Amino acid sequence: MNTIVTLIANPDKGTLDDDAVAAVAALLPETEIVWLAEAHVADIRSPVPLADADRTALAANIAGMFEETPVDAAIQVIAPDARRKKILIADMDSTMIQQECVDELADEAGVGDYVASITARAMNGEIGFEGALRERVGLLKDLPVSVVDHVIATRIKLMPGGRELVATMKANGAWCALVSGGFVDFTSRIAEQIGFQENRANRLAQADGKLTGEVVEPILGRQAKADALMEISGRLGLEPADAIAVGDGANDLSMLGLAGTGVALHAKPAVAAQADIRIDHNDLTALLYIQGYRRDEFAR
Repeated sequence: MNTIVTLIANPDKGTLDDDAVAAVAALLPETEIVWLAEAHVADIRSPVPLADADRTALAANIAGMFEETPVDAAIQVIAPDARRKKILIADMDSTMIQQECVDELADEAGVGDYVASITARAMNGEIGFEGALRERVGLLKDLPVSVVDHVIATRIKLMPGGRELVATMKANGAWCALVSGGFVDFTSRIAEQIGFQENRANRLAQADGKLTGEVVEPILGRQAKADALMEISGRLGLEPADAIAVGDGANDLSMLGLAGTGVALHAKPAVAAQADIRIDHNDLTALLYIQGYRRDEFAR
């Protein structure tokens, strides 16, 4: 097992210089510096595996060094040949897309602010996901089913870097699954746009061309996401350790913890505090750098 620190500067907001990288390398023994993207992403590799307490202290030291610079630092204690994962399992809302679909539907129903407040509390783990989803969907009753097409066409934007992430992992033999606590009406379309090979989500009940205000049970929530990772990895003859998972909400925590590499992307505070790796400043291509891909290896 090696210790690998990946420093990722947001290319739109700054660069990494040799002195900054060397200062971080000085915190570890026997280091090798490998640039994955010139002036923006560097691996610092040490053959000495850090204990959890030392890893926590290192993360605090690095955070202090980059307090005023938009740099993400991913610290892994991992076998070098285990970095490139064979499964990507990803959340959708606020992860692969920039919006929360239920909030956008609620805005069409005239209750957007109220629903968004519930979403924020649920994603931060302050209230139960399943009950919060039922309450929010209840407020969508009698919306025409066609509103989904309208929201996708006018409100939904893909998260930058998503297509490169999926294309690169697929080009290297990985299986990519979109697993969402949102709705299959959206995941089926978003999965196709980005290139996912599989998608799972909840179903909005419909009748006579309108939403009934109900979710088809059982609800895909926190445990169901972890179960999906177990089922997918088993079906492929792999282990959860062979997966990289990404999400932003409390209902992603079990999935992130189960995967070999779990990444909290622009996550809610309670989620960021519990995640081993957090990406606050960069887009989804950070997941490729975390796996050791160089910029010139990215597919599109």
